[in-house]
Amino acid sequence: MKTIVARTAVVAFLLLFGLHLAAQNAAQDMESCPMHQEHMKAAPQGDQEMDSCPMHREHMQGMAQHSDKDMESCPMHEEHMKGMSQHQADVEKHGDEGMGFPHDKTTHHFRLYPDGGAIEVVVNDNKDSENIQAIRMHLAHIATMFSNGDFSIPMFVHDQVPPGAALMKEKRADIRYNFEQVPEGGRVRIRAKDPDALKAIHDFLRFQIKDHRTGDPTEVAVGN
Repeated sequence: MKTIVARTAVVAFLLLFGLHLAAQNAAQDMESCPMHQEHMKAAPQGDQEMDSCPMHREHMQGMAQHSDKDMESCPMHEEHMKGMSQHQADVEKHGDEGMGFPHDKTTHHFRLYPDGGAIEVVVNDNKDSENIQAIRMHLAHIATMFSNGDFSIPMFVHDQVPPGAALMKEKRADIRYNFEQVPEGGRVRIRAKDPDALKAIHDFLRFQIKDHRTGDPTEVAVGN
């Protein structure tokens, strides 16, 4: 009788051990599956029990770190970063040529308002009268060009047609561009009532914020 019980216990242990190994292998297979990551992305995000699990948070942090390392080890990552740096250098170079004043002695701002927005440029040194004058001449010229539907300067600076520019040209009769002086430079105040024109203006200004890397808010602000 004791022998039968002992043999039964051994068989049960072997079965349980086999199931444990199978579960481990299945987990490894799942992690190596190319669809596993997509499956995890598609998993419900509102599972409070999973979110509250301390092991889940550690697991997600590990996945994020692994993803960062994968990006850094990607052979195209370095080239991509070089391309971004080169584009920024080209924007600054073309900007200096197209605007007539140096980017490193001036600061751009792009404002989004409910009735349009503004393009602002000021000098970094308030005693830099030469560049204050250059800024004002350039922005007065920009106000006239934009009013005529001419966006050739931003196209030259960014080496592409900025988002919103085509519709701003089409809707130029619905948009007003006014040059205004500010103490250390100037600005072009842009106004419109037409909803499509407003959207185009905001798209154009958001692109400028991104490509010039000004750090200005991309949400519509209250004020003028």
